[in-house]
Amino acid sequence: MLVYVISKGGQPLMPTSRCGKVRRMLKQGKAKVIKRCPFTIQLLYEPETAVIQPVEVGDDTGSKHNGISAVAVYPDGRTKEVYASEVQMRQDITKNLSVRREMRRARRNRKTRYRKPRFDNRVRSKHKGWLPPTVENKIQTHRHELLYVCSILPVTKVTIETASFDLQKLKADLDGLKQPEGTDYQKGEQFGFWNVREYVLFRDGHICQCCKGKRKDPILNVHHIESRQAGGDAPNNLITLCETCHKAYHAGKIKLPADIKRKATFRDATFMGIIRWAFYNVIKDELGTRGISVRMTYGYLTKNTRITNNLQKTHCIDARCIAGYPEADPLGYYFYKQKIRCHNRQIHKMTIGKHGIRKANQAPYLVKGFRLNDIVTAKGSEWFVHGRRSKGSFVLATLNNQKLEISPSKIRFVSVSDTYLTERRKALPTLPIEEGVPALVCS
Repeated sequence: MLVYVISKGGQPLMPTSRCGKVRRMLKQGKAKVIKRCPFTIQLLYEPETAVIQPVEVGDDTGSKHNGISAVAVYPDGRTKEVYASEVQMRQDITKNLSVRREMRRARRNRKTRYRKPRFDNRVRSKHKGWLPPTVENKIQTHRHELLYVCSILPVTKVTIETASFDLQKLKADLDGLKQPEGTDYQKGEQFGFWNVREYVLFRDGHICQCCKGKRKDPILNVHHIESRQAGGDAPNNLITLCETCHKAYHAGKIKLPADIKRKATFRDATFMGIIRWAFYNVIKDELGTRGISVRMTYGYLTKNTRITNNLQKTHCIDARCIAGYPEADPLGYYFYKQKIRCHNRQIHKMTIGKHGIRKANQAPYLVKGFRLNDIVTAKGSEWFVHGRRSKGSFVLATLNNQKLEISPSKIRFVSVSDTYLTERRKALPTLPIEEGVPALVCS
């Protein structure tokens, strides 16, 4: 296992595998522990000589996962992977924003503290270059992991993979239509219509798609197949229903025909189109001041490199191919990280208890001396505190969704976690395997 080293002045040095020497330095007070996973120390003295090799990083950007691989290039031509990680993005931001919107609307209608609606005070109108919160959070997650690698390794070059998707071509292939060419890109499916509702009504022939006009209701509504929270207002998520069928469906009296289903979504492709330049420009401006070269590559080049070297499809291996060193000596393990929310600012629960008393939504700061997401040991393994009860047992969990219910008296505190839960996992071999690989305990 590699130990990452930082100088007394905060500059990253080359990692070491001499765990015995690191242990003696910690006992003698010559170094201190900065982070447990990945294990990082900081020297408390200035070394006489420090040999630093160039380290090149590959970043496999994605909408749900982000892969990072750092490769050290030695003067004799050897290349060795010194860091590999996979970060899982948050997928709950849309739901949290919808819950916040519901609470604010409900609060304005109650006889409590009044909060005016902010229709003319939106962030998107005040700040140029505004991005949706879901996209902004993913960009910041990519940025955080890349800057963290640059803080523990002497990085000299960063290669970022970006992708651009032709959404109109993808939709044409899905619907079996002619491929768009030239001015066809200026005439999308909603060309010539005032809004989405008018287009959906025209597409469905102004006929209810449930009863096919048998109820003879002249009032037509546009219905979301999936909720607006999950599916949005895309035309493939909308159908035409008469008001009678619409009310009956929401009352639970009827069901929609089985053939009414939403088609494939292009949410991930849209995100990658946004992040393509937003993330690249942010990283280039930030790392350029440190003298780190930043360049861009494309997905088809990564795929060709991976297939040519007969490598398996994983985020970390793709990142190593992006860095340009597919044949580098692999690290043998990688750090799996999961991004969680930083704060939950909801004060009270929505359900009102007896005597009109609302229960607090947030637990106390400490319960039995433990906080949420603290790293603890129980039954010889490391866990994260997933649930706390002031009276009763705790719920411990891992990033593999393994859970353990145990008394707080039988667990031992290890360290405080942050908003990135980290586990060290064994890397997949070159040949594909069928069974999953268990997580290893961070040491």
